[in-house]
Amino acid sequence: MSTTTGRAHGNAKYHLEKCRCPICCKAARDYENNRYRAIAYGRWQPFVDAEPVRQHVRALGEFGIGWIRAAKLAGVSTGGVSKLLYGDRPRGLEPSRRVRPETALKLLAVEPTLDNLGDRTAIDGTGTRRRLQALVAMGWTQSELARRMQMNRANFGKTIVSELVEVATFKTVRRLYDELWRTDPVAAGVPEHRATAARQIAVSRGWAPVGAWDDEQLDDPEAWPDWTGWCGTPKGRSIHYRIKVPVCAPCRQAASQQTAPDHKEAA
Repeated sequence: MSTTTGRAHGNAKYHLEKCRCPICCKAARDYENNRYRAIAYGRWQPFVDAEPVRQHVRALGEFGIGWIRAAKLAGVSTGGVSKLLYGDRPRGLEPSRRVRPETALKLLAVEPTLDNLGDRTAIDGTGTRRRLQALVAMGWTQSELARRMQMNRANFGKTIVSELVEVATFKTVRRLYDELWRTDPVAAGVPEHRATAARQIAVSRGWAPVGAWDDEQLDDPEAWPDWTGWCGTPKGRSIHYRIKVPVCAPCRQAASQQTAPDHKEAA
């Protein structure tokens, strides 16, 4: 299972690997503040300071968006971005000190979104894991999902539990989930006994089903699945027992908070 990329703590690690350490949080804040200031400044100045733009282009490089790709995404000349970063070496000129505001704004508008990131860029695997596990909980076998993803079965086995995945893998899984989450696997050709076995595997490993997730929660590492419709409340724990699903952390916490005053009085 992949757990690290060796990526240094900073803005890229904050966004791509969801690291929330003080170093990454500060780097993300500094990056956004720099970008917003530069955009505001560039709206009215005839020429603007090149340094914030240069920092932004270099920051994009940490996300795997090289300066040539950044120039193409922005719709500006690669020659101009080269001079912004490196100067004109044959002529012995230093990197640009000022740039036109329209050039600055176009480059600053390029953000490290999934559509802009390179396919091989490693990102947090939370949403990928949850989508694949939810499909298995429906009865989709891992072999069938691997086949539909055109992925080796052994690699699929790593992907379904991996902490980090490549952007291309995330996009493939997202498309597959959107295609299958409302489709009965047996009706689609998965043998009944194999679908039942897949569901049993999901239960034994605590993999949440599709219905436990809201769409906006799937990619949020801080979100918990709502197994019962009452998870996070005292009522949730009893429903867990009734449906024979291990009690989730929010339900354990809610039950603990409910009984805590009684313990205190007894003491």
